[in-house]
Amino acid sequence: MKKLGLLPRLIIAIIIGILIGSFGPQWSVRVLATFNGIFGNFLGFAIPLIIIGFVAPGIGDLGDGAGKLLAITAGIAYGSTILSGSFAYLAGSIILPTFLKSGSLSLNAANPEEALLTGFFTVEMPPIFDVMTALLLAFTLGLGIAAIKGDTLKKFMNDFQEIIEKLINSIVIPLLPFHIAGIFANMTYAGQVVTILSVFSKVFLMVIALHIITLVIQFFIGGTIAGGNPIRMLKNMIPAYLTAIGTQSSAATIPVTLTQTKKNGVKDDIADFVIPLCATIHLSGSTITLVSCSMAIMMLNGMAISFVSFFPFILMLGITMVAAPGVPGGAIIAALGLLETMLGFPQPMLSLMIALYVAQDSFGTATNVTGDGAIALMVNKISGNKLVK
Repeated sequence: MKKLGLLPRLIIAIIIGILIGSFGPQWSVRVLATFNGIFGNFLGFAIPLIIIGFVAPGIGDLGDGAGKLLAITAGIAYGSTILSGSFAYLAGSIILPTFLKSGSLSLNAANPEEALLTGFFTVEMPPIFDVMTALLLAFTLGLGIAAIKGDTLKKFMNDFQEIIEKLINSIVIPLLPFHIAGIFANMTYAGQVVTILSVFSKVFLMVIALHIITLVIQFFIGGTIAGGNPIRMLKNMIPAYLTAIGTQSSAATIPVTLTQTKKNGVKDDIADFVIPLCATIHLSGSTITLVSCSMAIMMLNGMAISFVSFFPFILMLGITMVAAPGVPGGAIIAALGLLETMLGFPQPMLSLMIALYVAQDSFGTATNVTGDGAIALMVNKISGNKLVK
């Protein structure tokens, strides 16, 4: 099963969970609920460490290329991410109420165990510090690494990032399918799975449509600024899009993204700088998926949704997901702390969010890397270069 990609494993886990919840004895569901409780507490412990491991080295690495080109590229990438998230909120606020019934789930109840079975026991794993402290510490360390010339702290944080990536690759990601199986077994036992699967399919289609519209807009702007044909340039990026769907990793897709960006006429040195950088800081597709999925889950649980509460969340997403590891599901793992502190997601909703996001992760990653090509077109023109024929 480990040789399969994360998405196939997730689908298998959902099917197994539904079967256990439908036909298995109550004790089997409670066994999975026990695992979910322990795994959820472990995630709560790990989230502050993950934030520091991702954000601090990511911000620190930006200091390596400090200069006008870095500022321009980072500014465009961050702006694209924020605008994409805002677009997703606007679309979701219009579309989601047409097929979601507010409050049809009870995962946000004061006592979620009234609807879902609890485990036989739990193991407390209190985090070292809270999420906001982790964010402030990560920003402080990252900016400090970028400002000073010494390598000691930078090497330490890079090593710490490798430890966190090992943690995610070796523990979190392999155990996610079991966690998802437990979630769906419990929801099936509680009679909620039909609602969830219906939401999965409809939100999935909405998110894919938003991804495509966003890419068309990005390349229309990039092509217009660069003086090229936007449609032709977008077609040239299709190999990068398809590669990202298969790898679910922006980093692993960099060689293909580079080749296709240069095919669009971007100067070699501009492409060589912009594409690897944007692979870690441009997350328009992932932000669309996160905003859309979180809105759907909040509506299902009868939670109030407003742009005033979502816009700060979108602003923080663009920073917190910087340098998320090139592994499937890296963005949602990095965003768990924000979902908990800024949107008020309890553990059952965080678990459901993981399942809903990971099912669409490859398409978000594909949108991220394809949009990198549009940013390269803009930076190429701003740098005073014309498209190479």
